[in-house]
Amino acid sequence: MKVGVITFPGSNCDEDALFAIVEQLQEDAVLLWHKDHDLQGADVIILPGGFSYGDYLRSGAIARFSPIMQEVVAHAKRGGPVIGICNGFQIACEAGLLPGALLRNNSLQFRSMPVTLRVESTDTVFTNAATKGALLTMPIAHGDGRYTADEDTLDRLEAEGRVVFRYVDSLGEPTAAANPNGAMRNIAGIANESGTVVGMMPHPERALEPLLGSTDGLVLFQSLLSAVRA
Repeated sequence: MKVGVITFPGSNCDEDALFAIVEQLQEDAVLLWHKDHDLQGADVIILPGGFSYGDYLRSGAIARFSPIMQEVVAHAKRGGPVIGICNGFQIACEAGLLPGALLRNNSLQFRSMPVTLRVESTDTVFTNAATKGALLTMPIAHGDGRYTADEDTLDRLEAEGRVVFRYVDSLGEPTAAANPNGAMRNIAGIANESGTVVGMMPHPERALEPLLGSTDGLVLFQSLLSAVRA
């Protein structure tokens, strides 16, 4: 398996994603510059977190027009796995790979903290090794993480099992207090119709070692490895 990690001006989690693939999974990975027109044979694409183009205009709105995104969209349309993490989720929505948008946190504050997620779907490339209903701890670090969509879209995501992660409390309940950004229906991550494209605001690449406070992010990368090998 070869993973391509996109680096945009302002990305700050690209090296973390690279570490997850190379050091944790012992797989091949390459950093792809935003001006590239070649995915260099990558089987999987990671759109990492950060502040692409300084979040000017709107988070992810400028990155969506980077030359490399033409290749990423084409890769996704062929059924290639893509995961957008934090800013990458914003970019994926702006590029039309996923529905909805990520708006300013309802607190109007940048939130950096660990959160509890409930796995809502294991029918994706990135969650097939997880257990539905499992509670995972991962950190967030964003100012624009409030997932928003119209009611018809939200109903469709729910009905089709495309809500992948939901913010919950320690008992697994999706309460308002457990929602760090005001996301509609406590949604923390979603997938496309085929489950090959996933977007999420929490950072699994920052939850890989006990020293970081959690190893719960490993299941996403283990799922990916299992799916690609299959």
